[in-house]
Amino acid sequence: MWGSLVVALIAIGAVGAANVVTGGDTTTTTLSLGTTTTGLTGTTTLPSSSTTTTPVTKKPATIMLSVVGDTELGNSPQVPANPIAYFAPVKAALAAPIVFGNLEGTLTSATDSKCSSGDAECYAFRVPTNFANVYHSEGFSVMNSANNHSHDFGTLGVLQTSAALRAAGIAQAGLPGQIAVVREGTTKVAFVDFAPYSNTNDLLNYTVAHQLIAKARRLAQVVVVYMHAGAEGSNADHVTRANEYYVGEDRGNPYLFAHDAINEGADLVIASGPHVLRGMEWYHGHLIAYSLGDFENYDNFAASGDLVLSGILHVSLTSAGSFVAGSFTSVRLSSIGQAFVDPTHAAANFVNQLSRQDFGKRAAVIEPSGSIRFAPG
Repeated sequence: MWGSLVVALIAIGAVGAANVVTGGDTTTTTLSLGTTTTGLTGTTTLPSSSTTTTPVTKKPATIMLSVVGDTELGNSPQVPANPIAYFAPVKAALAAPIVFGNLEGTLTSATDSKCSSGDAECYAFRVPTNFANVYHSEGFSVMNSANNHSHDFGTLGVLQTSAALRAAGIAQAGLPGQIAVVREGTTKVAFVDFAPYSNTNDLLNYTVAHQLIAKARRLAQVVVVYMHAGAEGSNADHVTRANEYYVGEDRGNPYLFAHDAINEGADLVIASGPHVLRGMEWYHGHLIAYSLGDFENYDNFAASGDLVLSGILHVSLTSAGSFVAGSFTSVRLSSIGQAFVDPTHAAANFVNQLSRQDFGKRAAVIEPSGSIRFAPG
């Protein structure tokens, strides 16, 4: 297992549940100088009680995480026969001490779907509760439930999903008041997740969002904000800087919310929801990834055009939240929605195009090597 990853789920008001990490980035070493030292000019006698205190400053601890977008493995009984094999083509690329994904759907045996029978325009996703162990085996340590599918199967679906993730050792974030805290080494990382719904941490309620981000800052050294925001579909790949709507729903203003989150203390902002990739931006030295698209999408949505492009975002931050390094692995979805690493780098090229068009000088550019070029922003 990578590092010493400790998981704690923090509901708002439950500060006492957090693990406490003690220690700092600076150590002080006291050197006792013996009774005598010998120099070029002879022997010098020093008092036996003489000591010198020398501060030794350590390099700040670094945490590493990988991030993917919407991850759903079908709708029972239409699920992969071997879900571990389904993940196999991207497992190595996904590996990191902390792995985050958006759980697009539920882990439940509940049958009371939000969708009426025969409604072809309504989607509801559920997979067996033991699929939580599959996610854990693939390295996922944090999964998001702030999205439009976390309540697909009612209250029972929500409760069973939370219980399954907890039993598998995966932190859950995004339900009302919920913050996930994980730890790599001695550094705690808080994930505060939002979607434009009152049955999640509400992206449209900036007052509550500010309170949650402030609480996350008290709970951890590093704060990551996730947003499930923006319009959907093949024409939704640009950041409009305005409120975006889909099927009559206000899906928020991703540009405004991301900037506000960083102003309030977020160190990194990540997102999905539009089902397509969007550009990446530097803002005050912090990275914003406006949509990572669909990562695993078992046999459900259209598999053509920009809908098949996805990626794995890797980010390293100091224990104070400063950017150290980043990279982007291009992924392409097959005709059944299975993710494969794409050696043509089509996704990276597409993200660069969008980033330059939408953000100009603040674009976070992916180099041919996959590394992300830092800019103060």
